Amino acid sequence: MIDDNPWIRRFHREPNSRVTLVCFPHAGGSASFFYPVSDAMQSTLQVVALQYPGRQDRRMEKPLTSIAELADQSFAALRPLMDRPLAFFGHSMGATLAFEVAVRMKQELGTGPVTLFASGRRAPSRHRDETVHRLDDDGVVGELKKLSGTDTRILGDLELLRMILPAIRADYTAAETYRYQPGPALDCPVVALTGDNDPKVSIEEATAWGEHTSGGFELRVFPGGHFYLAQHQRAVINLISDQLLLLAPQYR
Repeated sequence: MIDDNPWIRRFHREPNSRVTLVCFPHAGGSASFFYPVSDAMQSTLQVVALQYPGRQDRRMEKPLTSIAELADQSFAALRPLMDRPLAFFGHSMGATLAFEVAVRMKQELGTGPVTLFASGRRAPSRHRDETVHRLDDDGVVGELKKLSGTDTRILGDLELLRMILPAIRADYTAAETYRYQPGPALDCPVVALTGDNDPKVSIEEATAWGEHTSGGFELRVFPGGHFYLAQHQRAVINLISDQLLLLAPQYR
């Protein structure tokens, strides 16, 4: 059952949806980041979001420190939903995780998501040497401030910071130690989304997502940085909705 699974959050119910959109949060993020997406789509598409261990209502659980562990457990959590069409949207680390879950779907079930939306993340085959996870707490907070991915009120609250920093550091460890293992390409459409001023992703690195699928590729570039989607929420939601509603008649 979706609502009994600690990994999955469903904020609204849309029983008539033919496709379920699964959202994968960024490093340090939580399922609630995608509440606005669910709210905007609740009359047309079912939206669920993953809740990783170590945050919000799972804050007492030990966070995971590798993409492989996250992908294995995410796949297991989502397995009961895979009897119906799924689409994946992942931002930053979440895009890498969504890709790895799609790989597991292909390997285990011979199928995959109907579309993979990869936001704010370079293609899996494009590696950078990054070491934020090795910084002290001030260094990690400085990185968060630079990317503007965490509420600045939280960054100024030492008690809250102490609660969330272990999960943030674990996520950075997972993202920065990830190494792509070459294998068969996906066969679903991949849509890469990126900001034109994102220090974490170049246009070339975003375009390289096309190398990971035989199912068609599209690149969408928005004005902004790593969290461009905060300023272009409506445009991103419309893009996802248009793509999935176009596919929906195939799954009557």
